[in-house]
Amino acid sequence: MSPRPEEAAMRREVVKRIETVIKDLWPTADVQIFGSFSTGLYLPTSDIDLVVFGKWERPPLQLLEQALRKHNVAEPYSIKVLDKATVPIIKLTDQETEVKVDISFNVETGVKAARFIKEYMKKYSLLPYLILVLKQFLLQRDLNEVFTGGISSYSLILMAISFLQLHPRIDARRADENLGMLLIEFFELYGRNFNYLKTGIRIKNGGAYIAKEEIMKVMTNGYRPSMLCIEDPLLPGNDVGRSSYGAMQVKQVFDYAYIVLSHAVSPLARSYPNRDSESTLGRIIKVTQEVIDYRAWIKKKWGSKINLSPELDNRLKIRDQITPCNGEQQQNRDSEPSYNQRLALSLASTQQLSSGSSASSVSSLSGSDIVS
Repeated sequence: MSPRPEEAAMRREVVKRIETVIKDLWPTADVQIFGSFSTGLYLPTSDIDLVVFGKWERPPLQLLEQALRKHNVAEPYSIKVLDKATVPIIKLTDQETEVKVDISFNVETGVKAARFIKEYMKKYSLLPYLILVLKQFLLQRDLNEVFTGGISSYSLILMAISFLQLHPRIDARRADENLGMLLIEFFELYGRNFNYLKTGIRIKNGGAYIAKEEIMKVMTNGYRPSMLCIEDPLLPGNDVGRSSYGAMQVKQVFDYAYIVLSHAVSPLARSYPNRDSESTLGRIIKVTQEVIDYRAWIKKKWGSKINLSPELDNRLKIRDQITPCNGEQQQNRDSEPSYNQRLALSLASTQQLSSGSSASSVSSLSGSDIVS
């Protein structure tokens, strides 16, 4: 699941193709990458987010759309202009690679958010491990987008940052912490203990849980805190989770994952009939054969074009490991543990712990006790 160097090389080619079209139209325009490709927290099928900065009174969406069609950059019929959206964008699918791309104009919030996330990735070295697994977990349940009833990647990342900030064990933020236990504790917190009705999440100033009434005081008139209420650390008065209408569905699948993993690492798991045929993480996360084949095609075609670009993605030196649907692991291409490998090892070592010492240590983080 974690990014491969050849996947980064492929994506840089996509960006270069689109940037060439934009520069032909507006030589002084500035094209910047934000979102998951910028932070390195992208899955094999993730979109690329681009923003174009220039001097326009209104975003020239139609003009760029025509130019992209003329140069045959996108698959036929894949280009869509969403000029009525809150943030007007052009959506397209790159013809050569099938990578989806979103292009916006003069919107700085995405670039600022990417910088913000990178800072916390430096602060919490465990953050990328959690995010990539959680993103894959939500993706396969169609809960990784707001418009499908899920939550945005930004909301998920802020939830993970808050989880690490407020974890009752200080050692939970150490680089050698048991990742399997942290994953179970994350699912326990947001699947069954967090009080969504009354509590909001605050990241700034070291992080805190805050009553929604307090958040409402600084919100724009007419707005109320959402079910998943996350105070925007970059834009005071904005609720990052306000469009996440399906937050309770996400809560339910987090609770499901907590139950499955807790049972899998309990002492009783040693007697399960499928104990040896299925990995612990494989009980909640699968990678389809289609994705495995797509990644193999990328590796074959772009493997010779690897030229790491630190300014785009400073985490690409980490090799990854796919866990196929049958639970068997491929040989790692590198001696350095990948995100997936390290988490799988952590979950295996978690099985040695008693069920009584599971995620209950984090249960005091939220719930009715927070409000009182």
